[in-house]
Amino acid sequence: MTDDLVTSLSPLLAAEASAEAYASGVEPGDLEQAVWLRLLERLEAEGPPPDPHRWLRSAVRTEARRTRRSARRERPYEREPAGAADHDPEQLALTAARHRALRDAVRRLPGRCPRLLEALLSPRDLTYREIAGELGISQGNLGPERSRCLGCLRRLLAPEVAAR
Repeated sequence: MTDDLVTSLSPLLAAEASAEAYASGVEPGDLEQAVWLRLLERLEAEGPPPDPHRWLRSAVRTEARRTRRSARRERPYEREPAGAADHDPEQLALTAARHRALRDAVRRLPGRCPRLLEALLSPRDLTYREIAGELGISQGNLGPERSRCLGCLRRLLAPEVAAR
């Protein structure tokens, strides 16, 4: 049943994701993966949708809207004052402690998340193509994988951030 559903929905999903991706500022492959994930969640929770094609069109638009909303809410992190970490021993200690806590949390992540985030945090400033090649995954999978890993990292760090 699931294989038939995937086979029948694949061309429609590719077309819908390509149409919506540009406006939402996301790669079509990333949008497709997000919708496949929503379908799997739906199948586990409720079973197949009564009208799969209609559900798919709606899911693509919903994911595209969610992506646009999250992109509008994202703000760059505050940077430490330029030169402050170079001279102030207290700033050096605090920065080192933050970096240590982040690296420790990254190592505790499940699956291939530690390797992915280490590659993203690498001082070598790797491109997505290089990271995908290093991890042996497709470049289109990198965005959704990164999002899942960062979500895990947020949940892992939430108690530590709240304690401060």
